[in-house]
Amino acid sequence: MMIIVQDEFDHQALAQSEFEDYIEQLGEEVAPEIEIDSVPDDIGELYRVWHGSHLLGTFYQSLQGKWIVQPCNSEKRPCCDTPEAAQILIIAVNGLLVADVA
Repeated sequence: MMIIVQDEFDHQALAQSEFEDYIEQLGEEVAPEIEIDSVPDDIGELYRVWHGSHLLGTFYQSLQGKWIVQPCNSEKRPCCDTPEAAQILIIAVNGLLVADVA
């Protein structure tokens, strides 16, 4: 009887290890590399969000303090309260938002 319990434990440990390896590989393959830079503009700093050499969109702070988002593949120009929210919105509109599984 002890052998059956040990075999079951070994299978569970192996399955857990394989699952953790799979999640790690999935995260490496799915998570996009996003870069943000800025250039001076008439309105102040214009921040650009890049995925490799592909421009995903831009955002800037309005005179009212809101962050104006300009995704490249959308006509909409939503406002956000923070620059982080603007970045996330651009990434999401481009279909590159990855959930944190950790």
